[in-house]
Amino acid sequence: MIRKFLQDRRGSYAILTVAAMVPIMGALALAIDYSEMSRQREITRNALDAAGIATARRIIEGATDDQLKIYANDFFKANLGPVKPSNTTLTVTLPNSISGGGTLKLEANLKYDPYFVPVAAALLGKGSGSNQMDFAVRSEVRLKNTLEVALVLDNSGSMSENGSGTGQKRIDLLKSASKQLVETLAAQAAQMKQIDKPVQFGLVPFSASVNVGPKNDDEPWMDLDGRSPVHHENFDWSQMTAANAPSIGNRYAELSGGIWRKRGAGWGDTMDMPLTRFSLYQDMTVQSDRERVEGSRHYVCYKKKKNSDKCESGAYEYDYTYTYSQFSSWQGCVEARPAPYNNNDAPAVTTNPATLFVPMFAPDEARHLWRLDIDGDGDIDDNSSDLNSDSFGYSNSWWADWDNSTAGVRQRDMRKYFRIKPYGSASPGSGDGPSAGCSTNPITPLIDVSKSEGKEEIKTAIDAMAPTGNTNVPEGTAWGWRVVSSVAPFTEGRADGEKGNDKVVIVLTDGANTYGDLGSTDDAGNKSTYAAYGYAGKGYDGGSTSRIFMDTSSSVGKSTYTGDNYQAAMDEHMQKVCANAKGPNARKVTGEGNDNVIVMTVSLDLSESYSDEKKAIAALKNCASYSRSTVGKKLYWNATGANLMQVFKEIADELSNLRIVS
Repeated sequence: MIRKFLQDRRGSYAILTVAAMVPIMGALALAIDYSEMSRQREITRNALDAAGIATARRIIEGATDDQLKIYANDFFKANLGPVKPSNTTLTVTLPNSISGGGTLKLEANLKYDPYFVPVAAALLGKGSGSNQMDFAVRSEVRLKNTLEVALVLDNSGSMSENGSGTGQKRIDLLKSASKQLVETLAAQAAQMKQIDKPVQFGLVPFSASVNVGPKNDDEPWMDLDGRSPVHHENFDWSQMTAANAPSIGNRYAELSGGIWRKRGAGWGDTMDMPLTRFSLYQDMTVQSDRERVEGSRHYVCYKKKKNSDKCESGAYEYDYTYTYSQFSSWQGCVEARPAPYNNNDAPAVTTNPATLFVPMFAPDEARHLWRLDIDGDGDIDDNSSDLNSDSFGYSNSWWADWDNSTAGVRQRDMRKYFRIKPYGSASPGSGDGPSAGCSTNPITPLIDVSKSEGKEEIKTAIDAMAPTGNTNVPEGTAWGWRVVSSVAPFTEGRADGEKGNDKVVIVLTDGANTYGDLGSTDDAGNKSTYAAYGYAGKGYDGGSTSRIFMDTSSSVGKSTYTGDNYQAAMDEHMQKVCANAKGPNARKVTGEGNDNVIVMTVSLDLSESYSDEKKAIAALKNCASYSRSTVGKKLYWNATGANLMQVFKEIADELSNLRIVS
């Protein structure tokens, strides 16, 4: 059979072969075209993915929509290689959200011109033409949202109490919960290799005031020349005249161009420089040590015999050489700016002195402190006037008064600060002195916790917190906002409104807002202890309303100097700073919107059974933002000592929901 087939010469096999060649060649043509089409499709897909990642970076950098589309198209076409750019079209769909991440969508359409398909189609009797093939490639990039978080944590004295349901101090419970929050977000940040500083944390410990750091004493946002209306609020330079200069070491003060300046040769190298709180810290001098002069022993008669030149009592004394040093230095705390600047992040500029930040300087309150009896004879011998021993009931008396006068005059008279504190004289009590009211550690600015050194730095700062002082939540919240803001004083934050970035302020307190109420003992008219708002009894810029009452409603008495009224005023300040931070387009219960700053609040061991704590809870709840992931949910937690760690885990979950991780 096979032999017959091979010997057959009638042409049937050739005909069959020719007939078979058409589909065989067509299949081969299709295979070649399909292979090339697949190759071009893969090249297009790679170019699309590369364009997506590159464009996502530009979104984070803050490029405009038009810039992004042009950039994506150029980047895509530059990476097409052998694929003709003219055969492609790119559609870019940008994220809808102006902040908080989103999805970037890119779609490329490619028209492929086959090599053999038209010929194959002609052979198959399908006509001629280009028979162009179209296909589409899609790519989506879910933006890796970045986070900037300021931990605004209560360091007031009550944080030393045990947390409910535990045997641990509240401050220790807070340290553990806060460090766990940092660890959780840092672990997520470490996975985001393609973004710089994916998660940053800052820390704002607060009590009666906030410490911005003593190293900032020469920053332009500080009131370096004493221009602010707040700066000389408790100072009276009027007695430091040229006529009185001899009694003040040939020094006097002169107001020139709105600035008090040093005049007189007694100032030495600092003559003509501004008189400020900073200069006061530098100029207050103390005899810090003394050394006996050898061979100076001499007899001093303390009391003569009656009607005689003979000495009834005396002693041998010595001459001494003294070492002089600076008495104190600025510890870093600042006063609250006058309204409305206390509740916003407006830049500090010298053209508007009220915006400048003024260093805290607690005035020496009335009482002649030193009254030093060096020789033990009962006579005051401290190289200063022998004033009476009136105490006036004030606690922060740390320098000698100038002369016998009323408590208010004694407190304001600036001449006293240029005396030299004698060796062996009494020192201020614990917490007293010019830095009274400044009890917290400095702010830790935003730092990248995706890096181990950054994570450890913020955790170390958390561990260093120590409880003391009163509670000023609005001032702490304002500084939390300034930490995540992109403008000075702290500029580590990304630009406000930058796409793909969320700014978050987490506020925790264990008590109501408090300001020291002096009660009935107040001869100087201070009306309060000294803290971030100064004295509640001192009107701002010569007016009758003090800063703590500025920009408050009619429900807050402007001359009612009680603890309850101070709390009411500070609660209103808190609502203003929170509303300003969240912005006019803040997310509502059921509506859309995006907070400029997301505010999360936590009350610790507070109960609505007590009126002041009930008010504090309401203030914290009103202050909080609404959740983006759960409609109608306020980002407020009422924690106890026992469940604080769990609350911070929930906060970590909420922060994780803000970030989009593909």
